[in-house]
Amino acid sequence: MRAFWTALAVVLLPSVSAGQQKQVIQLPGTPPGLPFSTAVRVGDVLYLSGQIGTLPETGQLVPGGIRAETRQTLENIKRTLEQIGSSMDRVFKCTVFLADMADYAAMNEVYRTYFPVDPPARSTVAGSGLAFGARVEIECLALAGK
Repeated sequence: MRAFWTALAVVLLPSVSAGQQKQVIQLPGTPPGLPFSTAVRVGDVLYLSGQIGTLPETGQLVPGGIRAETRQTLENIKRTLEQIGSSMDRVFKCTVFLADMADYAAMNEVYRTYFPVDPPARSTVAGSGLAFGARVEIECLALAGK
């Protein structure tokens, strides 16, 4: 039985070689003291923290409902990726959190415009209590580089 658990641990543990150190990325303008990083790079993979539809200039949630929030959320992701040398076409996985699953179709209308060809793998889950009363939050994994 011990061999089973050892084998399982080996399979489940992420493989990070000695050359793949964790690089924490905090972008200019990120509020100080947050308990998370904007992104983390390990090897060629970028792990972006969840983004919501806040306006970069004010930090306030964009008005206008789920479509406006989804658009701003994806613009925030796009800006973050561009600032760290990547792009939306390098995104290979997203997780979408919706405060109300009734917003699924409207969110998808906007989401599709950002990934019109070969969209990334994606999970969408209901998530009540999103930060600042947001209706949508999206986290992504992307390859570094353009």
